[in-house]
Amino acid sequence: MHKEYDGKSVSGYTMLVVLMVAQLAGVFFIFAAPGLVKVLAVLGTIIVFICWFGLYMVHPNQGRVLQLFGNYKGTERRPGLRWNNPLYSKSAVSLRVRNFESGRLKVNDANGNPIEIAAVVVWRVVDTFDAVFEVDDYENYVSIQSEAALRNLATSYPYEHDTDDHRLTLRGHSTAIAEKLREEVQERLGKAGVEVLEARLSHLAYSPEIAQAMLQRQQASAVLAARKIIVQGAVGMVKDAIEQLASEEVVELDDERKAAMVSNLLVVLCGENNAQPVLNTGSLY
Repeated sequence: MHKEYDGKSVSGYTMLVVLMVAQLAGVFFIFAAPGLVKVLAVLGTIIVFICWFGLYMVHPNQGRVLQLFGNYKGTERRPGLRWNNPLYSKSAVSLRVRNFESGRLKVNDANGNPIEIAAVVVWRVVDTFDAVFEVDDYENYVSIQSEAALRNLATSYPYEHDTDDHRLTLRGHSTAIAEKLREEVQERLGKAGVEVLEARLSHLAYSPEIAQAMLQRQQASAVLAARKIIVQGAVGMVKDAIEQLASEEVVELDDERKAAMVSNLLVVLCGENNAQPVLNTGSLY
């Protein structure tokens, strides 16, 4: 199986001087030399003229894939003016870091809930042979396979977990999900000579048709969690109050009065509105 290797080329600046001298010498002999030498000078001038087409420029972070009649002859990555066989084709491949941002995809998560999801993939070409010869259009390949990997990721994990579910979630484990996405995209793009540097979700939300219902569910879950904390705190305060009254012998209460006191304190501590006090001006009972 072929892989990228360095193409053999000559400094273009050196060849520029050589070709210029050879061209001037050929023109001189055409006009100054007799007979057969003049014919050879004409042929030499034509060859030198063809050699001018061997000059090409390589920009920083760019590779030139060299081919001779369909045969791969290496990749030139050295920046600057280079010279090679004028019959070589020299396809430019960018080696710069690039971004791909997917559109908002509508898919179902692992629980079957419709969601909208999008991602940004940071990538670059590391093997020009695979990028040019293994796939038809590596840029289009990156976009299609990245979206396919994103769809597969979205269907593999729930948007958010239930109370008894400890799986990774798209919403609650962003760092781990980003790494999973990068690994899956890399697995798909490796055959195209592409390295994935980073992949992260850029958009994540429930689809509009269920967004309001899910918002109400989240609000209800938050209210229940807050209520649970309030009740736990209230029970602890009531317990401390009864124990302190008993230990300091402030007042002795039977079980019925303790139950009434507990009920009243819990209503006061757990109620949403402020309680209205009623003063007892009579006896204890």
